Amino acid sequence: MAAVAAVVSMGRPTWSMRVARVVLVLAALAVLGWLLVLPLLAIFAEAFRQGVAFYLDAIRQPDTLAAVRLTLTVAAIAVPLNMVFGLAAAWSMTHFEFRGKSLLAALIDLPFSISPVVAGMMLILVYGKDGWLGSWLEAHNVQVIFALPGLVLATVLVTLPFVARELIPLMQAQGSEQEEAALTLGAGGWQIFFRVTLPRVRWALLYGVLLCNARAMGEFGAVYVVSGHLRGITNTLPLQVDQLYQENFSAAFAVASLLALLTVLTLGIKRFVEWRHGGELNANT
Repeated sequence: MAAVAAVVSMGRPTWSMRVARVVLVLAALAVLGWLLVLPLLAIFAEAFRQGVAFYLDAIRQPDTLAAVRLTLTVAAIAVPLNMVFGLAAAWSMTHFEFRGKSLLAALIDLPFSISPVVAGMMLILVYGKDGWLGSWLEAHNVQVIFALPGLVLATVLVTLPFVARELIPLMQAQGSEQEEAALTLGAGGWQIFFRVTLPRVRWALLYGVLLCNARAMGEFGAVYVVSGHLRGITNTLPLQVDQLYQENFSAAFAVASLLALLTVLTLGIKRFVEWRHGGELNANT
């Protein structure tokens, strides 16, 4: 009993440990409040500084509504494309051995290390008027740069790793025993995918999609390069905020609050998924 009591007493935090824990927590909260909460509150305070009527008028401007529609359209196209790519890449990386597997893993992570502006320039060099495919695209009356396809390509490029990088560690940890058992019992490829694989990774897939969507709606650098800054045509919400900031300070913050609301909503759903299905999401650790 004495030995057990000694072990228990050793496991109890000392006064200095409790003080250090409180100090570290308060320091973390202070940094988050100073760098995140305070600026977020400042956005909404400035957005409503001239009243609700001004705020509503600012966000109801035709160019702003067009930017909202374009942002949602680009995200609605780019996110499903990356979801399909993420599932295919995760399946290939975790269920097959092939030459160039390490190269594929490096290419998936490449957008994390490339500046978004450089990513936009890469697309212009390939799809621009003077790019590698520019003459062919112009001959077939296809416009990529300074149009919706270019915005989608830029968004897909910078958000490429998010879904794949959520699925690959989880599928590696789960292994392929259940899929092999289903195959032995006579299940087909699509049956195995929809009835075995997808249910096991659905919450991690949703988590990756949410992260991808948040980045897609807030992307600025790559989209800025390929958009052409055509107000009401190729301006997404971040680009609209940038242009308004130079013309109407309060209107810029009013539009920025819409983007902040979309981000907060996405993060709220993300936290709910973490809380509700945290065990499955952490299965890859």
